[in-house]
Amino acid sequence: MLSKNALTQIDREIAKYPPERKSSAVMAALRIAQEEKGWLETATMDYLAEHLGMQPIEVYEVATFYSMYELKPVGKHKICVCTNISCMLMGSDTVVAHLEKRLGVKLGETTGDGRYTLKQVECLAACCGAPMMQIGKQYYENLTPQKIDEILAGLK
Repeated sequence: MLSKNALTQIDREIAKYPPERKSSAVMAALRIAQEEKGWLETATMDYLAEHLGMQPIEVYEVATFYSMYELKPVGKHKICVCTNISCMLMGSDTVVAHLEKRLGVKLGETTGDGRYTLKQVECLAACCGAPMMQIGKQYYENLTPQKIDEILAGLK
């Protein structure tokens, strides 16, 4: 289900907690599994539930609550646009409109070539650089349409 490397990483996370609290590693386990597989299939979450000594529904609850977990395949580049209050006040609507036009998809959709997924997310804790977006593990702040075009041109 998961590679030996992924299981080693998950077990390292589990070891940070008392044995009776190993379920506390659920968020890290979901992140590690998603990094390996690209998204979280039900079978993967069931496997993690068993590994963590949890009921599958408990893992699903975490995976569906947080926007960083993907329950369906996403594009090579997942573009997460913050639309929370600070970003909204600083023009996240312009960012979203530009990305939708440029990529030819709406929020929550993936381009036909599988290259980009455009996603609306809650606060990413970069309010001082609003409006902002995240692609992979990289934050991009103080966005303008021109800056967005430069960022997209630099993606491989």
